[in-house]
Order: sequence, then structure tokens, then C-alpha cells
Amino acid sequence: MNSVIMMMIAVSILGFCVILAILLWGIKTKQFDDDYKFITLNDDEESLRDAIELENRKKKALKDKKD
Repeated sequence: MNSVIMMMIAVSILGFCVILAILLWGIKTKQFDDDYKFITLNDDEESLRDAIELENRKKKALKDKKD
């Protein structure tokens, strides 16, 4: 019985170490960085103008709400 528990603990620790190593490798090689995510949102001039207009409307609404 004790040998089964010890084996389960050893396998769990080994699995944790493998998953941790994979996670650290992903962070080190910048697998989770998304540098281009905002570029695809505003690919043309019209989309950029729409985004600026929306931002201006939000600022105006917040200002009106404050007053």
C-alpha cells in the first residue's frame, strides 16, 4: 500500500516538473506574446478613423456624465 502511494507521489511530482518546464520554456521563448494583436484591428485608414471617433465619443460621454 505504501509503495503505491509513494509511486503516485513520485509520478505526480515528475508530471508537475514536466509541465513547469514546458511553461517556463514557453515564457522564455515568448510563445505567449501577442505583439501584433492591435495591428490587425486597425489595418486600414477607415478603421483607424473609426477607432479614433469611438475614443472621442467615449471621452465626451464621460465628460458629459461628470458634468
